[in-house]
Amino acid sequence: MSEKNGSLPNPGKPARYRIAVEGSLDESWSGRLGGMHITTALRDDQNPVTTLTGQIRDQAALMGVLNSLYQLHMNILSVHCTSCEQTEETS
Repeated sequence: MSEKNGSLPNPGKPARYRIAVEGSLDESWSGRLGGMHITTALRDDQNPVTTLTGQIRDQAALMGVLNSLYQLHMNILSVHCTSCEQTEETS
């Protein structure tokens, strides 16, 4: 299990994430959600999808954001690490 995979985030290092949830949140929730930038758009079926983007300091903070979304009854559609390879290279 010593094989290095640059596409996996290092659990103790910062990484940029894009998280999509079903429903609508406004920017006022940013503080509770790790300072993530929040945007909402309508899908083709007119249902809102909120996208959170930003840097999260480590996996524990990511779990905090995901738990907050769960407590808000938001259905999580996707979680994507957008900078895992860059984070590995710049450490």
